[in-house]
Amino acid sequence: MVLPVESAVRSLARTAAVQAVDPNLVGRIQALRDFLDEELSWVEAALVEATAVGERPGRDAARHLVVRGGKRVRPIALLLSAACFGEVTTAARQLAVVAELVHTATLLHDDVIDEGTERRGAPTARRVWGNAVSVLAGDLLLVEALDRTSRHAPDLLPSLFATLRQLVDGEIVQLRGRAELDVSRDTYDRVLRGKTASLFRWAARTGARVGGAAEIDQERLAAVGELVGMGFQLIDDALDYSSDETEKTAAADLRDGKLTLPLVLALERDPELVHPVTRIHRGDDSPLAEVRRRVVASGACDEVRRIADAHTDRALESLRLVPRSPARDLLEETIVRLARRNA
Repeated sequence: MVLPVESAVRSLARTAAVQAVDPNLVGRIQALRDFLDEELSWVEAALVEATAVGERPGRDAARHLVVRGGKRVRPIALLLSAACFGEVTTAARQLAVVAELVHTATLLHDDVIDEGTERRGAPTARRVWGNAVSVLAGDLLLVEALDRTSRHAPDLLPSLFATLRQLVDGEIVQLRGRAELDVSRDTYDRVLRGKTASLFRWAARTGARVGGAAEIDQERLAAVGELVGMGFQLIDDALDYSSDETEKTAAADLRDGKLTLPLVLALERDPELVHPVTRIHRGDDSPLAEVRRRVVASGACDEVRRIADAHTDRALESLRLVPRSPARDLLEETIVRLARRNA
């Protein structure tokens, strides 16, 4: 799998070579590529190491998901945010691991809540070991994340606790949809900011902080992280309806009452759509193809991408207030690549 930062590095290198704005830029970008390769390899090894802690089969279930990779965008955001302001320290590396441990824990828990059957091309941990083990595997990773933070950056524990609370609150708000269909944009926004954007915000702000950034730049990176997190999720939500590969996801989300923004917007434009949506929510999947067709036909997915682009533009505006460096250029290009993805 190609990480978003890898394609961003290639894009920057091509641009630098063609434009030749700075004769040293290509060399600095290559050095940054080598740096990131080394740092991300360290993070991957540490993630595997983290799954060796605890009793079996809990740690087996945790490793089952960790070794299947992922985009690793939260660790990347933290490492590049740190590199924008100074040397990437041991604390920054450990906190990059923490960001991914927390994210992975939420996935193990989500798969239980959502009765998920597949994750990253493999059966979910709950299908292999059962729901109880999957929950406890997530708990093991959260404990490991808190332990690493307490050992390497104890002053950041309060911000991590606050972020974990936001993650849980976002999940609870979303969970209410199982009992009662809620098609409000306000509810969607609360879930978006809690479940996805909060951890991106923490990662970017934390990276800036441990990199030695001034308070104003920490806040700028926090804003960047939050906006990127929202844009990231918005694109995922649009792809759930516009990509043929995600029909199962769209069906599961509808049954579970997860009304993402494409559907919320489509319902505003086509109020009669609520009838087949209600049937799916009650367990009847027969109208699924019709609902997906009408959501796409309404232009809602295109509108969601425009909203995601607006979030990306605002993130880039905030980032460009930070002094320019190869790390900032790469973070900027990575954000653009994430916004343009189709999978």
